[in-house]
Amino acid sequence: MPSRVPSLRMLRSFFTDGSLDSLGTSEDARSKRHSTSELSAVPFSAVRREGWLHCKQILTKKGKAEDREDMLAWIKVIRENSKAEGEDPGFASQALINKKLNDYRKVSPAGAKPDSSPKGSRGLGIRAEFLKQTGTSAPRSPRQDAVVTKDESSSQKTPWGINIMKKNKKSAPRAFGVRLEDCQPAPDNKNIPLIVEACCKVVEDRGLEYMGIYRVPGNNAVVSSLQEQLNKGATEINLQDERWQDLNVISSLLKSFFRKLPEPLFTDDKYNDFIEANRIEDASERMRTLRKLIRDLPGHYYETLKFLVGHLKTIADHSEKNKMEPRNLALVFGPTLVRTSEDNMTDMVTHMPDRYKIVETLIQHSDWFFSDKEDKGEKVSPVPPR
Repeated sequence: MPSRVPSLRMLRSFFTDGSLDSLGTSEDARSKRHSTSELSAVPFSAVRREGWLHCKQILTKKGKAEDREDMLAWIKVIRENSKAEGEDPGFASQALINKKLNDYRKVSPAGAKPDSSPKGSRGLGIRAEFLKQTGTSAPRSPRQDAVVTKDESSSQKTPWGINIMKKNKKSAPRAFGVRLEDCQPAPDNKNIPLIVEACCKVVEDRGLEYMGIYRVPGNNAVVSSLQEQLNKGATEINLQDERWQDLNVISSLLKSFFRKLPEPLFTDDKYNDFIEANRIEDASERMRTLRKLIRDLPGHYYETLKFLVGHLKTIADHSEKNKMEPRNLALVFGPTLVRTSEDNMTDMVTHMPDRYKIVETLIQHSDWFFSDKEDKGEKVSPVPPR
């Protein structure tokens, strides 16, 4: 460029310290547009003395950019001067161009919507067009590239994720270590777990006269094998399996089921009430209180307790052969049934007699405790002696 064109340092100094509004007033009449080549005909001394925009004001007879095209032409000249003088082009884009954009907005037509931000839509349009003229593109940050890459990879993985969701079917209910209401239900009574019905049926079919039933433990390896099989969600039990032929294994399996319940059969919130009820001195009041507590148990817990106590009553009725009276059955099932989910040694020692006695009382008077006469509106029989 000719030496008469002012350097970018001069422009920078003017834009930093000068004021565009102090460079004279604009005339109302519009003059014809001048090309940017007229800028190079201005003597450098005049530019140094009067200022860059003052000289442009004389040439255009307005002192401001007339329209969008003139504005872009000015920016182009500033860009070329910065390259010729060896200046940093980034400063021109950041400082000089933003100054010119602000000046351009001040003289926008009255009908245009003002934009006070240099990053507004008008400024972005000029910058995009300027980059288009110079053949350059806006720089991309590593974060933007990462976002694009992530979006592309996500779109590619979408079908795979959908297939996995379609294949992920709901697993069948487990048998051990889950709440009663989450167990696989029996076909005849949905409130009773399938495992409880199956074990009781096997014992009643083949073990009513088996001496020491529920007292003699079964083989631990076989018991664990059956537990694993049932926990896989078996909806039916093959009672012909040889593992179901050992009565001691089946009786141990039933006890293990109740021992592993996360919510005990007598429930945590009613445990202390049962213990206190058992210690009531008046026998009739004690029986009525126990009966009321049993009736207040949740549906699954009441029905399962009723079914189990009825089964134990059947075993006790054959005690002449199997030697398992209500007292002996209570010694086996008391600590398993009447407990808390976080049983501690103190409760086990101090409450053990109560646990035995509660289960023994239920077996002895199961018909009275679980009678449906009250539900049918019939008169309940008197409290049996204890």
